[in-house]
Amino acid sequence: MKKTHSFHIPVMGIGFTIDTPLKVAQYGIDSVISLVDDILLEKLRKMYSEKFERSYKEISNKIDDYRAKRITSYLNLISDLADEAFEDLKTISYKKNDKIAAYISMLPEGSKIKSEFKKLTSTELDFEKIKNWIANNLTMGTIDVNIMTKVDKDNYLNNKKLPIEHNDAHAALRGFAKSKLNSSVILSAGMNPRLFTYMAQFNDFFPNVNGFFKKRIILKVSDYRSALIQGKFLAKKGLWVSEYRIESGLNCGGHAFATNGYLLGPVLDEFKTRRHELQEAIISILNTELEKQNRAILNPNTNFKITAQGGVGTKEEHDFLLKHYNLDSIGWGSPFLLVPEATTVDKNTLNQLAKAKEDDLYLSNISPLGIPFNNLKNNTKDAEKQLLIDKDRPGSSCPKKFVALNKEFKETGVCTASREYQHYKIKALKEANLSVEAYKNQYNKIIEKSCTCVGLGTSALLTYSLDTKVEGEGVSICPGPNMAYYSKIMSLKNMTDHIYGRDNMISRIDRPNLFIKELHIYIDFLKDKLAGARTSMTKKEEKYLLTFTKNMKAGVLYYQILFNTVNKAFTKIKFATLNELDKTELTLNEIHLEIQNLSLNQKTQALT
Repeated sequence: MKKTHSFHIPVMGIGFTIDTPLKVAQYGIDSVISLVDDILLEKLRKMYSEKFERSYKEISNKIDDYRAKRITSYLNLISDLADEAFEDLKTISYKKNDKIAAYISMLPEGSKIKSEFKKLTSTELDFEKIKNWIANNLTMGTIDVNIMTKVDKDNYLNNKKLPIEHNDAHAALRGFAKSKLNSSVILSAGMNPRLFTYMAQFNDFFPNVNGFFKKRIILKVSDYRSALIQGKFLAKKGLWVSEYRIESGLNCGGHAFATNGYLLGPVLDEFKTRRHELQEAIISILNTELEKQNRAILNPNTNFKITAQGGVGTKEEHDFLLKHYNLDSIGWGSPFLLVPEATTVDKNTLNQLAKAKEDDLYLSNISPLGIPFNNLKNNTKDAEKQLLIDKDRPGSSCPKKFVALNKEFKETGVCTASREYQHYKIKALKEANLSVEAYKNQYNKIIEKSCTCVGLGTSALLTYSLDTKVEGEGVSICPGPNMAYYSKIMSLKNMTDHIYGRDNMISRIDRPNLFIKELHIYIDFLKDKLAGARTSMTKKEEKYLLTFTKNMKAGVLYYQILFNTVNKAFTKIKFATLNELDKTELTLNEIHLEIQNLSLNQKTQALT
């Protein structure tokens, strides 16, 4: 499949990219829909069916397999509407076609399609020839989907646990697999062996005799080892990973999966160096399994894509990542939250994002999944949460229960952000006879959790004036740290022009290089972990902190060599960057020394 652009729009939240393909696929831009919330998908299917005069029959939660059926129906509708929008775009007549002009203008300057079109239209008046050229050369963006593998709640009917295929992630996968889409599922949040095994039940994930996959698999990973382990596991089921999507551990939006101090540059370098090794290791396992299953095998030279995302903010960074690490595409996420033509963000939240500075964007512990979560200060969901705390009724009513995964109090599971869970926890806390300070500390940790599975979808309901009686109007949003450097609400053309260097949407001049920004975030993260271990550091914590520091020091050394050797990139910031790296090296040495001293002091105290 031809790739029109060198960037893609990753999944953002639950509702922010829920209909992005309908807005951008016609312009050849790839984007991703979250499959977490089938209730929200059903509401939007009804809305779009009415808007485009399509027949609509409600898929209620009373029917069998309703979650998978809702997802299939929504994806099929979006596929049909996006196809029609693309076909409409390609319809050229004697009248000027503004959509074709928009498609061509957004392409990168070096695009072969762009140069050919300009040449053809400057010399030809044969509209039939131009139509044929358009039909043969313009391609739609893909409509990909995202499944968080760990958000795979068990489901029950009449208090009886349903078979595993009715778990949330399994049903979402089935919904995608049964849709008409020719696209990819992005699997994020780590390995789910049961889900990965279940994928092998669907023929669309296997190659035909020509090596074509109707449904493809993308793994979101943060390091090479994870890619190798998950890629091999899937290959043993006969499943091929078509793309490894590398994301910065902390310099990203949404949930942040901190690596053990592995920084983006060294991670990308390992993929570049070991790409062929990864390909060989996996395809041999894959073809052995495909033969066992009497399926078509892949050409041994079949390759996969490697892409990256997380904190990229300029054309220079974009081009450097593509060329230096031989990448196939770069993900641009958070800035697109300020592009109403691409994402679905309510007006109030849009304005909050445009005004947000570094201090307004922070790594929080509000996620019920127990994973660090990028958050925007003073968002309306947090305000709603605080109102309940002030009324001495902390916790959400938990209307959707997508992350009701904690089984501490109920076998069926409850969400740690729910009123039910927090009531039980606070009751147990009161019986623990803790000191006032210890009680307050534990209490704050309990009530900190926020109902993100609702809050991350509400923005779409508000944007389209849909009913929010069940959900309420509180909006959670999860931009990455890079959002601090964008302060304008932008058009799709503005954003693509920025990516390709035809315009500049960053008004500030103090934005750090993406590698340095990530480094600073990792230093802050390490300092927080160290602060938590100062009172009493366990052996496990000591090992973790030392490993984290060691890997970060290796990353700093890597960047010192990189910035000293690349001659045609980052020339304007080279001196300042190397100076910053030297400072960071000293900081890491101090942290390393403190960890050693803490360990020594604890050993001394144990002896006395």
